[in-house]
Amino acid sequence: MRIFRALSLAAFVVLSAQAAAQIYPVKPIKIIVSTSPGGVTDLSARILGQHITARTGQTVVIDNRAGASGNIAMEAVAKAEPDGYTLGVANTGNIVINPYLFPSMPYDPLKDLTPVGMLGTVPLFLVINSKVPAASLQEFIAYTKNNPDKISYASAGAGTTPDLAAYEFGRRAGLKFVMVPFRGTGPAVQAVLGGDVQVTFVSMGPHIEFVERGKLRVLGAATRERASYLPEVPTFGEQGFPGFETSTWFALFAPRGTPGHIVEQLNGYTRSMQDDPDLKRRLEANFVDRSVVNAPDFAAYVHGDAAKWERIVRDNNIKLEQ
Repeated sequence: MRIFRALSLAAFVVLSAQAAAQIYPVKPIKIIVSTSPGGVTDLSARILGQHITARTGQTVVIDNRAGASGNIAMEAVAKAEPDGYTLGVANTGNIVINPYLFPSMPYDPLKDLTPVGMLGTVPLFLVINSKVPAASLQEFIAYTKNNPDKISYASAGAGTTPDLAAYEFGRRAGLKFVMVPFRGTGPAVQAVLGGDVQVTFVSMGPHIEFVERGKLRVLGAATRERASYLPEVPTFGEQGFPGFETSTWFALFAPRGTPGHIVEQLNGYTRSMQDDPDLKRRLEANFVDRSVVNAPDFAAYVHGDAAKWERIVRDNNIKLEQ
């Protein structure tokens, strides 16, 4: 009987410990964001944080750590305790482009971070100043080839997704843009509006008003299918550039070694937030496309996207110094 009681007690202790390990979260969660407040990366993190709080009752603290192309924030996540209480929200460039742009990094985003779930995607569009005499992508290509001294590209940041999209489009179209650097998308778009620079790639959310007012002309959508909010704009694939699909995605990551049940639980939050009517409305208001995907499929997507950007960086011989 004593042996039976001892075994029963031991089994109870083991089961209790296992049950305790499955309870998550039991304290506030910190989400480190790779950008400053105000952008779509930050917005998606805050929407997710509010959703997690609503589902669990635990506070979610948003910690913005901009700088070094997102490396500061994601290094902190990679080196955090893998217990589910320090997470990171990053975008495409931070995870699958930086490893191929910088000669050395203090961590490996593809090895030291666990992909948890997608929060949304924002496709890119090629826009020109409406005074440029080109009504279609092919007309723009012909005009640029005939007037190379009249066309320059407004760069919103070296090594960003729009920048690399411009290099790749230029390579495939046989164009070589003069890249004019600006500190962010806002100043770059203002330069195009003013006619100082003629073309750039943008996400449409903050800039669709300029299209509606006739200040910018959209020549192509880097999407598989036409965007619902700009159905009249043909995709690049429809205009002779099959497979030219470029978007910026925003996603949740955890440190390598985070327990699988926590990753699955967090992935569930990234999926269920997409069905919340209020959160859905906020995402759509910023032209963020919803993306519902489980953790293993998202991990496979990240590694496939990395292979794509590695090729683009290599083919265009792009290198940056930190």
